[in-house]
Amino acid sequence: MSRPVTLFTGQWADLSLADLLPKVKEMGYDGVELACWGDHFDVDAALSDDAYIAEKWQLLNDNGLDCYAISNHLVGQAICDNIDERHKAILSEDIWGDGDPEGVRQRAAEHMANAARACRKFMDARPGGKHPITPAVNGFTGSSIWHALYSFPPTSQEYLQAGFDDFAKRFIPILDVFEEVDVNFALEVHPTEIAFDIASTERAIEAVKGHKRFGFNYDPSHLGYQGVDYVKFIRTFSDRIYHVHMKDAWWGHGDGTVGVFGGHTEFADARRFWDFRSVGRGDINFEEIIVALSDTGYEGPLSVEWEDARMDRFHGATESCAYVKNLDFPRNTGGLFDSAFDNDNQ
Repeated sequence: MSRPVTLFTGQWADLSLADLLPKVKEMGYDGVELACWGDHFDVDAALSDDAYIAEKWQLLNDNGLDCYAISNHLVGQAICDNIDERHKAILSEDIWGDGDPEGVRQRAAEHMANAARACRKFMDARPGGKHPITPAVNGFTGSSIWHALYSFPPTSQEYLQAGFDDFAKRFIPILDVFEEVDVNFALEVHPTEIAFDIASTERAIEAVKGHKRFGFNYDPSHLGYQGVDYVKFIRTFSDRIYHVHMKDAWWGHGDGTVGVFGGHTEFADARRFWDFRSVGRGDINFEEIIVALSDTGYEGPLSVEWEDARMDRFHGATESCAYVKNLDFPRNTGGLFDSAFDNDNQ
């Protein structure tokens, strides 16, 4: 059968989950990827209150929806970042605390470890039993060296390696917790993270000594406009793709005044070189992505992360769901089509 198509709720956190889920079903989705902000999924409540988890599943079931992953992007960003006032806007008061950078990073790391525990508890309570696929917590890592993206003042490899070492120091203990509870951490490879293209992804894997719980929430939109081969990413890291975002982008459509770094402009500024688009309206070749995912055996959900600053989000998320469902196809589990020519099969 085809893969389930889900909606990432992160961009919909202004709506309560009770208000959102009927709309998700109406738009045609099979389930959701629950964001750990708004009232969609509270890590601390899930760990401390069995009734909270039961209520979430009841709400999902009442709307005919499933869940395969939770996402903790906002907290994850603070684990390795150079903390400043921007982080305060995306973090809870408990994690921000007094704003001391190292304290913020340590509390964020503890929360991410707890997200693994909460995910396991949540998935174990799923009515009808566990999913056959390992659950994932999707998220970000942040990076202490993102500001050194362009190497001036001259940046040595030793300086950059210190950033990867910092990432490993902070994340290996977190990944060990993921191992304890049999949950995968899926980094969304993305500008501002420790891994943002294929080369930095390889280096991040090396930094955590190939820890098997360190994998990826594959999202082609963050790779394409950089010039990264987003299909090659699937085939290179096929054994570490733990979740998939279906998200589109276009590039090369501006007026030549704004480059790939964005020019400090807002999304939907007509001068921009690139922008996010509703799925199927950008430059990502999703046909090649589906083929590569099928070739490499990915059987998890295809989760629409809907972003398009020019379009009504309900219209966009509805058309995106239909587009993905039309594009996906069940994997071939039998013989090749030409095996029917063999006398033994006639």
